[in-house]
Amino acid sequence: MSGHSKWHSIRRSKGILDQKRGALFTKLAREITVAAREGNNGDPDMNFRLRLAVDKARQSNMPMDNIQRAIDRGLGKGAEASIDEIYYEGYAPGGIAIIVQAATDNRNRTAAEVRSTFTKGGGNLGESGSVSWMFENKGLITIEFPDSQKFDPDDVMLQAIDAGADDVEVDGNQVEVYTAFEDLNTVRTALQGAGLPITNVEPLMKPTTPFTPDSETTAMAALRLMEKLEDLDDVQKVYSNLDVSEELAEKFAES
Repeated sequence: MSGHSKWHSIRRSKGILDQKRGALFTKLAREITVAAREGNNGDPDMNFRLRLAVDKARQSNMPMDNIQRAIDRGLGKGAEASIDEIYYEGYAPGGIAIIVQAATDNRNRTAAEVRSTFTKGGGNLGESGSVSWMFENKGLITIEFPDSQKFDPDDVMLQAIDAGADDVEVDGNQVEVYTAFEDLNTVRTALQGAGLPITNVEPLMKPTTPFTPDSETTAMAALRLMEKLEDLDDVQKVYSNLDVSEELAEKFAES
């Protein structure tokens, strides 16, 4: 399982994905606002990033009024302050690379919070470009089969590759399909058309070379820092090149 998958699983196990609804809706709304503004289009059918954001909001039972309000904000309607998307780069203990994706209406506040969190976690905030060269912009499609449903991993992998996927990873009943960023929508459409049970579609920053720390202490410190960063109100996602064993991931999830 990839480092990204492990972090996602840890977040789910520790309940980070099931945060208070108000905080969750705020993060979802900000992604919708940024997507509408960046795409300069409030129609999800004409703006793929917005489509993904709206789909995720609906899956979380976000009211349509909230969704529309977030779209309008991205298009400059209303008196609310604009939301800016910002990326921060830094290092966790052991030199582990971290990228923080934030969406904020106050750059100074967010920068101060991110910097403080890095420092308290034993890491340091770096300059723009300090670690981003270690990552690639990719698309991720997660397919998850019910426990009761048998499937042929090789067949799913072939379907994904034929649809244009770059890489496919299988872990139990879950299949992760990685694509070039620009091919994400095309591959998603093809796999949906094939009737595969897609549970998540998202762009992400995938490390080109995952890094395994030489000690459990270092890995745990990095995981704690990532958790603290993702807890910040203005932070949308946290990416890293950290690679840990399944056993260590489970140990942290239970801590």
